[in-house]
Order: sequence, then C-alpha cells, then structure tokens
Amino acid sequence: MLIRSTWTLSVSDAAVLPRAYHLELVKELHRRLGLEVGSEAVPSVSFSGIQGFYQVSKDFLSFTPDQFYTLSLCGLQENAAKTIASLNLSPSLEFLGAKFDIINREDEITSYEQLYTELVANEPEPVRRFDLKFTTPTAFAQGSTHLALPVPNQMFRSWLERWNHFAPVYLGSDELIAYLSQAVLLKHHKIQTRSHQLPRGYVNGFVGQVTLQIPYRTDALLANVANLLVQYSHYAGTGIKTRLGMGQTNVKQDI
Repeated sequence: MLIRSTWTLSVSDAAVLPRAYHLELVKELHRRLGLEVGSEAVPSVSFSGIQGFYQVSKDFLSFTPDQFYTLSLCGLQENAAKTIASLNLSPSLEFLGAKFDIINREDEITSYEQLYTELVANEPEPVRRFDLKFTTPTAFAQGSTHLALPVPNQMFRSWLERWNHFAPVYLGSDELIAYLSQAVLLKHHKIQTRSHQLPRGYVNGFVGQVTLQIPYRTDALLANVANLLVQYSHYAGTGIKTRLGMGQTNVKQDI
C-alpha cells in the first residue's frame, strides 16, 4: 500500500512559527501516528511541511488568515500507509503555539503491485516526457557535502533505492542507473536555490520545474521503468531529508 494524504489548512488568527519548525511538526505527527522518528535507515514516511504563502522575518514565518495552506504525508510501507490512512487531524493541528484549522483532506492510494502492473508489466505505450515540480528544497548527498542540482542519475538513484527497499518487485541497481543515466535527458529546468532550515544549521536545495526527456530510440521497457520511478516520486519524494520536508515532488505527464 502507498498513500499520499494532503490536508488543506487555514488559520483563524495570524500564526508565527520558527523557520526550523519542521522537526517539531514531524515529531508531533509521528506521535499521533504511533511511529518513532529516525528509527529507519530508509524513512517510510515523507512529509511536505506546511506549504503556501507566508512572510519571512529573520528566523520566523508568519501565516495569515486570508490564505490556505497544505500539508502532505506519504506512507511508503504497509504499516506507515495504513496508519496515515487512519490519522484524524480534525478539527485542528496545534504545535509550537500555532493552531491550524483542518479544512479538507484528499487521499491518493495505490500499491507497488498496481503501479508495476499498470506502468511496466502491461507494456503500455511509453511516456517519454516528464514535467516535475519540486515544491520544497531538494538536494542529494555528495560525500560530506550536498548537491543542489536536478541531475537525472541522482534523482533516479534516489527513487530506485526507496523502491527496492520497500517494494516486493526488485528493479535492479547500479546497472539500471547506468542505463537510465544514458537514456534520460535533462531537457529544461527553471529552478532556484532555497535553504531548508534545520534545528542546527540549514541545507541548500533547489525548487522549481524540471523536464526530463527520453529519446524515441530508447527501449520501451526502459522507458516504462523510468516512468514507474518518476510516478513513484510523487509518494517517495526526491533526495535527502524527505522525512523533514525536503524533496516534495509533483509530476505532470505529457506523452
């Protein structure tokens, strides 16, 4: 089971949070889920943080009553997905002195088997262009530093590692990444650098739009596996610290 649950939030009165609020909100959500934060080598939950318009003043963010905000949680493993599905945040979410009212909830539910069957096993007509939008700072581990660029092989490696860890269908590893690195082109991007504040320091990442292209000469099976991993990114996120609000990924297809 895979789930992406998105709540629409609002505030009745102006709310102020520290820029490094993510860890405290993650702790509160995991407490409600009955899950332990940081106990997994590969996180089974990805998290978006609170997204929408807010004002930034030094170390604080201000949320206003005239705006709507969203919060997403994704479960990549059966227990985490079922727990998120049963999570009831209504009527409000309160933490660090701020109160967000729950306006709406939308659930997107699928499974690893369903994704694999529909996108690979059934041999559909390949999708060869992917428009991705990275809505929270996205970066990749690179030794002791971080890479804040949309490099295709880094993106696919990130998705493949999570897929192979949680899915019942193993897709391959370094050899598949090598094939994808040669087949998938970065056609276009419109990105900017944005920092993600943590309790101790920050991480630079990129946000914005990225278009990937697969040439028509590329084998259909490889193109379908690429499509599978791209669609999986909607749940898994991309890159590092997805449990703390980085790497949220939205996908729009164009055939």
